[in-house]
Amino acid sequence: MPTRHVSHGPTTLDAVIIGAGVVGAACAYYAGRSGLAVAVVDRGPVAGGTTGAGEGNLLVSDKEAGPELDLALLSTRLWRELAETLPPEAEYEPKGGLVIASDETALTSLRAFARRQRAAGAEAHEIPADGLRDLEPHLAPGLAGGFHYPQDAQLQPARAAAQLLRASGADVRLGAEVTAVLTDPRGAVRGVRTTHGDLHAPAVVNATGTWGGRLAELAGTHLPVRPRRGFVLVTEPLPPRLVRHKVYAADYVTDVASDSAALQSSAVVEGTPAGPVLIGATRERVGFDRTLSTEALRRLATQASALFPVLGGVRAIRAYHGFRPYLPDHLPAIGPDPRVPGLHHACGHEGAGIGLAPATGMLIASALRGDRPALDLRPFRPDRFDPRATPRPTDEPGAAR
Repeated sequence: MPTRHVSHGPTTLDAVIIGAGVVGAACAYYAGRSGLAVAVVDRGPVAGGTTGAGEGNLLVSDKEAGPELDLALLSTRLWRELAETLPPEAEYEPKGGLVIASDETALTSLRAFARRQRAAGAEAHEIPADGLRDLEPHLAPGLAGGFHYPQDAQLQPARAAAQLLRASGADVRLGAEVTAVLTDPRGAVRGVRTTHGDLHAPAVVNATGTWGGRLAELAGTHLPVRPRRGFVLVTEPLPPRLVRHKVYAADYVTDVASDSAALQSSAVVEGTPAGPVLIGATRERVGFDRTLSTEALRRLATQASALFPVLGGVRAIRAYHGFRPYLPDHLPAIGPDPRVPGLHHACGHEGAGIGLAPATGMLIASALRGDRPALDLRPFRPDRFDPRATPRPTDEPGAAR
């Protein structure tokens, strides 16, 4: 176990949030709006990790009915509210999503998936084969059909994170690495030690993304966050509305839910206001290996061209990749860690962190204040992977509804 530094210094903050990505920024925003004094610490720049390497997906369409879909639906509403205050540079686009079935088997699976989602509150509309081109004129012929999800949206994640931080009123400290979590003799959190000095607070929020497991270790506990690498292709600028929605093949949903460590790819195609088309998405667990995978890029190009033949003659001008913070059950860790009083987690969102950031931030702010949360936090309990963990008496069914 790492050395823990006991501190008896003055407390001038209500919480220290570690991580200046979009999740940490949302935690700071909602905590600040609720009257809490917070500092945000990051060893790098704003959005220097997973957020800066994201496509900006705000998706309902890929979430199975259950806790993550509930989180996504709440975030969808919150992003719409936030969009009214975000600058145009954030590029918020409520463009909707279109999930494509290549054959009748895939379409039957999509129908069952959408039926469960609608029962949970999502909007999903079946589009017959002869109606697909009304939504996307450049789609390939011969597709079986699909589902339109009007709640799906997109934004520029790094700019959104920066704006949320500016609006939070937080004391933002960049280029400061956290080297220890400060605790009192009883083991309760009392702040953090950074390369630029100590920050004292009765609460610490772990919003470090793929490094969430390492931060948990610094606090003397365990959270099995692992990186899952993904690549994105970027085309040359193309005419506006060549691709009108966020369009992806039905097998993307399966890839998101998979536990496989091997390379998986399924085309996700979307235009941007600036003209380039973004093509994702791949997934593989290779640690923090940053080696360029030509096989991953080849698959993306081939699958995107199969969906949109017009892209076959388009140049890809660059590619980028990032690491998604993966937890074994594909749900994030959100809320207080009962093993370390004062420690809160807001990480492990995998590829959905940008979309789920506002709801996560609101739930963390409620936990910091001791208020009733907007959603049941039990599915996101940080200690759920600990075989010794037992539900707390306050976690009564329906208590947070």
